[in-house]
Amino acid sequence: MEMRKRLIIALLVTGASGIIGQILLLRELLVTFYGNELSIGIILANWLILEAAGCFFMGKKADAIKNKIGLFIGITILFSLSLPIAIYLARVLKEIIGVSPGEALGIVPLILSSFFILLVVSASHAALFTLGCKLYSLYSNQQDAQSIGRVYIYETIGTALGGVALTFLLILHLHSFQIAFSIVLLNLITSIFLMGAKTLYTRVLGGILVILLVSVSFLIFSGGADKIHIYSLNEQWRGQRVVHYQNSIYGNITVTERGGEYTFFSDGIPIITSPTPDIVAVEEFAHFPLLSHPYPREILVIGAGAGGLINEMLKHPSVQRIDYTELDPLILEVVAKFPTPLTEAEFSAPEVNIKRIDGRLFLKKTSNRYDLVLVGFSNPSDLQVNRLFTKEFFNLVKDRLKQDGLFAIRLPSLPRADIKVRELKNLNASIINTVEKVFPYLRIIPGDGLTLLLASKSEIIFDPAILTQRLKSRDIPANLMVPGYIEYRLQPWWLLNFSGSIQDGTERINQDFRPVGTFYSLSYWNALFSPYIRGVFRWLEGISLKLFLILALFLILFFLTLRLKVRRFHRISIPLSTTTTGFAGMLFDLALIFTFQTLYGYVFHWIGLLVGTFMVGVAVGGGIITSLLPRIKRVLNSFIKIEVAIILFSGIFPLIFILLHPYLDRPVIFSLLRILFLVLSFLSGLLVGAQFPLANKIYLGRDGKLGKTAGLLYGADLLGGWLGGIIGGVVLLPILGLFGTCMVIVILKVTSLIILVGGEKIVKGVSPQ
Repeated sequence: MEMRKRLIIALLVTGASGIIGQILLLRELLVTFYGNELSIGIILANWLILEAAGCFFMGKKADAIKNKIGLFIGITILFSLSLPIAIYLARVLKEIIGVSPGEALGIVPLILSSFFILLVVSASHAALFTLGCKLYSLYSNQQDAQSIGRVYIYETIGTALGGVALTFLLILHLHSFQIAFSIVLLNLITSIFLMGAKTLYTRVLGGILVILLVSVSFLIFSGGADKIHIYSLNEQWRGQRVVHYQNSIYGNITVTERGGEYTFFSDGIPIITSPTPDIVAVEEFAHFPLLSHPYPREILVIGAGAGGLINEMLKHPSVQRIDYTELDPLILEVVAKFPTPLTEAEFSAPEVNIKRIDGRLFLKKTSNRYDLVLVGFSNPSDLQVNRLFTKEFFNLVKDRLKQDGLFAIRLPSLPRADIKVRELKNLNASIINTVEKVFPYLRIIPGDGLTLLLASKSEIIFDPAILTQRLKSRDIPANLMVPGYIEYRLQPWWLLNFSGSIQDGTERINQDFRPVGTFYSLSYWNALFSPYIRGVFRWLEGISLKLFLILALFLILFFLTLRLKVRRFHRISIPLSTTTTGFAGMLFDLALIFTFQTLYGYVFHWIGLLVGTFMVGVAVGGGIITSLLPRIKRVLNSFIKIEVAIILFSGIFPLIFILLHPYLDRPVIFSLLRILFLVLSFLSGLLVGAQFPLANKIYLGRDGKLGKTAGLLYGADLLGGWLGGIIGGVVLLPILGLFGTCMVIVILKVTSLIILVGGEKIVKGVSPQ
């Protein structure tokens, strides 16, 4: 087989290996970083900035390197072997930096640690793209611009295939190390296949490849990968025995055992402890709401019901039905696999109905009306949980409550004298504001650890004497909730102190497409673990579209002024446009993940599919333009048209979801909307991919060096993605929401378009038209 065809196969494998490695490390780091979806943006951003650096560095060297095939194989080996090492480091990271299992990390440690874990994997992977462009131009008869476009397409096709394979096949049957070593094996076979004429150098390199191939094969088929998997898990959860580890479409479930006590973790966060629950939290959350209702019969529990809460509610003799759901239905199956007398009694009770469906989705689909709805989460710390703290969810609960029904939810309590008070003040204020927007009646029961909110459509009769009388008449055996404790917990000074603690808090409300609650939770989390950058979060809290408009005007004026003095400064316009397109592409990806998570509650399983569909769009867009490139006479005009198309798409994108949101209670629309996510992901990729070959054609017409051009523009694209990941994931989506984030894309793309058109006027007749 001719070398060009071998190279195409190698590029497809490179693309597939890159996306599989990226998603594997993303999933592992999400568990390490406490399951915060906003960390997705940071992790992807670090991946992209390292790829940009690797691509740019290789771009400077590619043209001068003599043995390009040998170097390509060497970098492939480096990339492949670094992947399982990075997975291992992701699991033992907390031990390395001295953090206990289950303890969260601040945003700065998150950024730095993920950067170093991803360093070799992502930088080496990007270098393969630039080197691949030069190799393809040597072994094909196509022009330089077309060579870059073809490599871009082949690698993107491989990326799409890898994303689909990982989503629907690999992740369902293999653990991370089995997948990683399989990737090593595939790349070693491809490298042997890629070797050319026999020389002393290729014989030595071939021998090394064969030794590695045999070693990795033995590791996979002898169970070595399984041993590494188990060992790394035990190191990740040092001091506890890991008895179960499983990925679902929602996230990761880990169960540890210590002294007969089981702890169930969801994405690294402890959610259930059995058989010894937190007595204070369980009894207060069960009995205050049920005692506040005159005759509680039908109850819905969303989250944290097993391991004590349901047991306490069953003590009320009027209870006839308890529907119990979790955000991740796998939790219910795993709890059943590790039964204790407490959970067995809860699950086997005739009043209890286990619903293995996402809690919010169940509430949307059910026609039942409840006396009480309890949400077992106390902090909208990530986008999956935030769905239970939004205005839209509270309206859904209100519709499913009976007229005198009660809704119960908890918030973290404010410390009495703590420098972190402002962050938690805004978190609690935003949720209370949201509840008050929906429910006409609200009662607050502050506490040292958790604050309980009770909301209703009818006035809540909340008298200590009445609650005590109901406790006695129902003959409830409780360890904590005795008359004296009820009297103590309902003393007026508790509420007085709490009201003072949230005074001057934010007036914002938490919404599906503007999850400020998650931002405030992230801000509080950062204040706990990285207090030295609290000022940054406080500044980010006040960010608005006005700031981006000012930044855009500054960039335009800066460019127009500088281009009058430095004639060659116009050359920056194409890399700048490529950077803003990369920024837009990353934000489209994050916005789709964010919106999908908001509506459906699971994104773990769909990350690969959404990214894969985006890459299919990139490949199709790049392929169409690359094939048409020799016939396109006015290249710059075509480039500008795609710039305008991206601007229009950015404006239409959020409106689709905003217009459809009121109709999501209709099952047909709710089901078909998942197809729309794939369509939008494909279209966004199509626009991004179509622009890249045109950018290369324009820039090559002025520079003429293929390696430098490929490295610079691909690096610029990745740099834009890095900026989009850092700014979009942590700031834009939580603070500005879906619509505001897309308007930022419009502002920046309009800016780069003005700079592009303004710059081309001074070089008319020089650049390709």
